[in-house]
Amino acid sequence: MAKLLIIDDERAIRSTLREILEYENYEVDDIDNGVDGLDLIKKKKYDLVLCDIKMNKMDGMEVLEQALAYSPDLPFIMISGHGTVETAIEASKKGAFDFISKPPDLNRLLITVRNALDRGNLVTETKVLKRKVSKTRDILGSSDNITKIKETIERVAPTEARVLITGANGSGKELVARWLHEKSARADNPLIEVNCAAIPSELIESELFGHEKGSFTSAVKQRIGKFELANGGTLFLDEIGDMSISAQAKVLRALQEHKITRVGGEKEFEVNVRVIAATNKDLMKEIEDGNFRMDLYHRLNVINIHVPHLTERREDIPEIAMSFLEEICKDYGMPVKKISDAGMTALQNLPWTGNVRELHNMIERLIILSDKVITDNDVAAFANPGGGTNIGATGSVPANGTAAAGTNYDKFNNFQDYKDHAEREFIKFKLEKNNWNVSKTADDIDIQRSHLYSKIEKFGLKRVSE
Repeated sequence: MAKLLIIDDERAIRSTLREILEYENYEVDDIDNGVDGLDLIKKKKYDLVLCDIKMNKMDGMEVLEQALAYSPDLPFIMISGHGTVETAIEASKKGAFDFISKPPDLNRLLITVRNALDRGNLVTETKVLKRKVSKTRDILGSSDNITKIKETIERVAPTEARVLITGANGSGKELVARWLHEKSARADNPLIEVNCAAIPSELIESELFGHEKGSFTSAVKQRIGKFELANGGTLFLDEIGDMSISAQAKVLRALQEHKITRVGGEKEFEVNVRVIAATNKDLMKEIEDGNFRMDLYHRLNVINIHVPHLTERREDIPEIAMSFLEEICKDYGMPVKKISDAGMTALQNLPWTGNVRELHNMIERLIILSDKVITDNDVAAFANPGGGTNIGATGSVPANGTAAAGTNYDKFNNFQDYKDHAEREFIKFKLEKNNWNVSKTADDIDIQRSHLYSKIEKFGLKRVSE
């Protein structure tokens, strides 16, 4: 059910419009001035606003401007008892969907409302579709490591050189591969991606090279492989370190001769494919262990691009976090939230075992669970969704005893130092939770009050005055 807001200082007009629109099964709110109307627009999600132009407190045109600055896609229908062509044109220029005169004609009003709602739905659908087919996301960050990667892409992409991208899971290897394709002469042709780790070893050859009907039990029809699908474009072999040795031999042949043969077939097919590979494994170690071919490694590793772990470029976290924040808020159709300085510092101090992918998930979680401003307390509370809060941002500890996010373990010389640190943070958290009521805290953590006083003195804990 569409939700509408009427802003008009004439009670009779508001009542008439409300009665008509509710009869048409619209959900309707109404208010008698622009100031309160703007507050409602910011608090609730409306599908359409009908707004008078001449009002006390705030002119309708000003309401229109401020509302569209806050929610650009919100349809506005302007209403006036002194309608002129000039007024209608001005309203249109400021972003109004349409303009109707008082008293409104019933049929025209309903048609205009319906059209405005239809356009609002189309705008939303179009934005969703554009995001789905939009160009590759930018590589965010200005650290030395990222700057070097961007420079390398600019130099390498226009060539036909093969590239091996290395880095931990979630660091952004796929994004680098996409930009290598986007900036190449092959950009108008397909980029075909294959996750070698996700395909069973007995099926990887069929996936890459295709198969003929009847070549094996489940081959009920002919299949075109990824090499053929990528002809003229780019083939991205993700997690190539997990590829079987037999498939590696065929990939090597395809790279050497630019020809492939389907599984179960005899005919050779010429392919013009640029191969970009990626792995999170140490391929030299895999070669030593007999799991990867040395000759294939050298074929692939013409240019090497190493994507650093997020913890190696913490200075990039604010830019990445803000980009994710804006993107996700727009996806959810909500105002863009803010991150406090302390919240951003807390984000930078987390260990980020899942890299940029984890940061994206974390920002999405914070948007859903936090208020308008994301604080360090929010980061502490939601950094470890499986285990409660975390040491590092506010001094709290995981409920399940897992390792604390944001803790720098290098600063501890021995296990006792770490135990003292954890004990101090735990007691500090409990004291703050209980507003420094020592008796209640002692009961909470099941120790004697005198023992707790000794701990407070030992760790130099002091209440911070607000």
